[in-house]
Amino acid sequence: MKLIPIITALLVLAGLYMVVFERDTLVGVAQSAETGTTTMEPADTAVAETTTVNASTVSVVAVHSVAQTIDSAVILRGRTEAARKVTVAAETSGLVVSEPLRAGAAVNAGDVLCRLDPGTRQASLAEARARLAEAEGRVPEAQAGVLEARARVREAEINLNAARQLSEGGFASETRLVSAQAAMEAATAGVQRANSGVASAQAGIQSAQAAVASAMREIDKLTITAPFSGLLETDTAELGALMQPGAPCAAIIQLDQVKLVGFVPETDVSKITVGAMAGARLTSGTQVRGRVTFLSRSADELTRTFRVEVTVENTDLAISDGQTAEILVASDGRTAHLIAQSSLTLDDDGVLGVRTVGEGNIVQFMPVTLLRDTAEGVWVTDLPATVDIITVGQEFVIDGVRVAPTFTDAKG
Repeated sequence: MKLIPIITALLVLAGLYMVVFERDTLVGVAQSAETGTTTMEPADTAVAETTTVNASTVSVVAVHSVAQTIDSAVILRGRTEAARKVTVAAETSGLVVSEPLRAGAAVNAGDVLCRLDPGTRQASLAEARARLAEAEGRVPEAQAGVLEARARVREAEINLNAARQLSEGGFASETRLVSAQAAMEAATAGVQRANSGVASAQAGIQSAQAAVASAMREIDKLTITAPFSGLLETDTAELGALMQPGAPCAAIIQLDQVKLVGFVPETDVSKITVGAMAGARLTSGTQVRGRVTFLSRSADELTRTFRVEVTVENTDLAISDGQTAEILVASDGRTAHLIAQSSLTLDDDGVLGVRTVGEGNIVQFMPVTLLRDTAEGVWVTDLPATVDIITVGQEFVIDGVRVAPTFTDAKG
């Protein structure tokens, strides 16, 4: 068995152990070797102490940062939505007899999209109008019957009064008086029947009018029009297609205004108000501005977020429905520091922050809250009004380490 390779490996391992785990001991041995074992004079002792201090001080680069008041914003990821979008459907059945319009065509409110074959609906309308005329003709006849019945009542009333007077004078029998009373009651009943005939005739008119309106409404349903101005998202129904109630004729979208829709977490919902200014950057690079027009007061049950809508003008139709957007909603200004993104670091617990130069040039870690990322740097808060932030070398020091800072100009 060859011992030399094994001994060499053991020596290498021992050397690595001393370098990694016993570094301070090696440094002490090296210093002892340089100074020897002789007793140092007082001047030599001072030099050694200075050398030790310099060896424990780390050189870093830092900046004097002063807080500034900036317009704060809530950043959301969202999408664009058309101001209006609807699928126009048929309300009745029939064959399409109009030429189709193609997707992308501009339409105005009231433009015909689909026209259906009327079939026998015109005949039904004519029949309903004839029944209306017949019902209207019955009303004068019924009213004449009322007048006749009232005249009979007047005649019976005169006969009854005469019979009463003759009966009181002994010139007429009781039978005649009873007969006159019976005639009076019969005439009164005739008036009631005549009034019922008038009411029946008027009801017939109303029923006939309803039938006419229904027939006309059926004819109106044959023409399907655009409810508002916009663009066709689909072709209209093809010529000869059989439409049933609920079958789609076309889809229309209105894009002269668009909504930017995002969802804000419950921790930031108090920072947004209706009417606040907002802007967005689309995936195409287009930047738009508008105002918050809607803020939901009810959180989504699954995500616990609140819907936010920002309305922006889109007269040139450059923005499409469904584009991804990064939305910034303005809120009250906050005090923050503009620092280089490379200055950010994490402590042992994974907390985001910066390392600063404190009193006596001692390093101190301070957690921060990231507000905004810009081309010049990042805006952070939760720091003092003035602070010295380490920008180079922060990854090689920890809290309590003494540093020798070199200061540069701060951002902003």
